[in-house]
Order: sequence, then C-alpha cells, then structure tokens
Amino acid sequence: MDVLRLTLRQLQIFVAVARSGSTTAASAEIALSQSATSSAVNELERLLSLRLFDRAGKRLLLNDNGRALLPRALALLDGAAGIEQMSRDGSAQAQSLRIGASTTIGNYVLPKLLAGFMGAQQPGSAAAWRSKVVIGNTAAICDAVTAFELDVGLIEGPSHQPELVVTPWLQDEMVVVAAPDSALAQSSRAGDRIPLRTLREAVWLVRETGSGTREATDQSLLPHLRSYRRSIELGSSEAIQRAAQEGLGVACLSAWVVNDALEAGRLCRVSTTLPRQLRQCHLVVHREKQSTPALLAFIAQADATTGAAR
Repeated sequence: MDVLRLTLRQLQIFVAVARSGSTTAASAEIALSQSATSSAVNELERLLSLRLFDRAGKRLLLNDNGRALLPRALALLDGAAGIEQMSRDGSAQAQSLRIGASTTIGNYVLPKLLAGFMGAQQPGSAAAWRSKVVIGNTAAICDAVTAFELDVGLIEGPSHQPELVVTPWLQDEMVVVAAPDSALAQSSRAGDRIPLRTLREAVWLVRETGSGTREATDQSLLPHLRSYRRSIELGSSEAIQRAAQEGLGVACLSAWVVNDALEAGRLCRVSTTLPRQLRQCHLVVHREKQSTPALLAFIAQADATTGAAR
C-alpha cells in the first residue's frame, strides 16, 4: 500500500483558504497563524506538484487545479467528520442528519415528514438524536449541500449544481390568490375567468430571486404575462400571503401555503385563463456523499411519503 503524504489538516487549511480567499482570513477560521497557514498551502502544492491558487496581491484565487481539488477535499473532510463522530458514539452517528429544505417545504411539508421518520425509528433511539434542520431558499440549500454543510436537501425549484444528484419528489400546485374584496376575486366569484390583459395590469406580489417559489412563478407566469409590469418583492411566502390579504396585489403561491387562508376566507382563489400550474419538487444529495443509515432511512421515508403534504 502506498504511503499517503497528504493530511486531513492540509486539506482543511486548503478549503479554508479557498473559501476566504486569503491566508489571513483563513488563519482566523482554523485557529492557526497566518505564516503557518501560508506554509501549509505551499507544502500542499509542493506535495501535489501543482499550483492550486493564482496569486493576485494578497488574494489567493482558485485556479483550475484548485477548483478540481475542492469538491474532493470537501468529500474527504465530510467522511472524516463522520468517522470521528462514529468513534465518539455510534448510535449518535447513525441518528445524526443535517437536513435542508426550501422555505415552503420546510414550513409546510417537512414537519410531518420528520414526524413519520422519527416514529419509524427503533424504540429508545430518540435519545441519540442530534439532527439539524436548515430552512432557506432553494439556491442557499443547494449551495449548502454542495459544500457538504448539509447531508440532504428538499427543494421546490430545480438545481443547477452539477455536483448534486437531483431526484424528482413531490408535485406542488401553484394557485393565483387575492383578497376576497378585490375586483379580481369578485369577478372570479361571479364566474368570470380573469383574462391575461387584466392580469398584466395587476400588482404582482413575488418572492426574491433565488427562491423556488420565484423560479416556479416566473416559469409559469412570464411566458403569458411577459413581465411583471407592477410588482412588490417580499422575502417569504408568509409575507406575500399577508400582503395579498391586505389587498396590496395578486399572488401565485403554493397550495400548501394558502390552503388555510382559503378555507378561512382570508384569501380567494382567482380563476384565470392561465393553464394549471404544477411545480416539481426535488430531493438533492452530493454525488460524493457517503451514505449513513440515517440518511438512507430518511430518503426511503421521503420516497414513501409522497402524500405527506396533502
């Protein structure tokens, strides 16, 4: 067997420098002096006989070699962290998960999915749980899974990272809603289908760029509306729902988000000439992710719970 010359510490330092862009910033992150950090980078390049960074003043920018090494280094460090955790407590390792979910799934689907998942675990295993749930927009969740900061992600929009394995999961219906006393809602209740020319003049309440909801609404609406002539951008579906209830505009939101408000009469579904709008949700993991019993069990539970959000 060949003697390995690389160390995990060298790879950890390399990743810190790659993320921060300088040995000074990286040294603060990894509790090492700047000179020692710089020496470790130089030694790693010497061992590999490859330049990993382009030097631009005090900045260190990944070159092609560095970009090729980064995902492999992240995968090795992630696996090493799992081994250390297993050595401390095997049951904790088996029950530890870092789960990411885009906002709508995280708020409306994931709680029920997690309840079913934990209920299926062996009796007494709950004491070992150290799981973590992160909720953010689709782009942020995909970035975290790509960086091995999360083990699995459940997202509403498509993923554009080649490092991820993307598996179709649930389908979500997008519905157009407005305040019950709005002109659009009143016309809908009278049996009218709102035409495109009227929708183009409406004030649209939309999510921020990068969210799965925004990507889904853009794909569904813009081929017909051409643009949002008047719009208000808000940072969450809940904020959009509240704004719609106050009559600030019309919104296209997940049925998971608006069902309660529709049933309570706080919002009204607007009948339009638009085609039915469905978006595909996905489950994402890193291609190099080393599966654990907990991760495999969670994916199996997700696959078996396609009706969890209904």
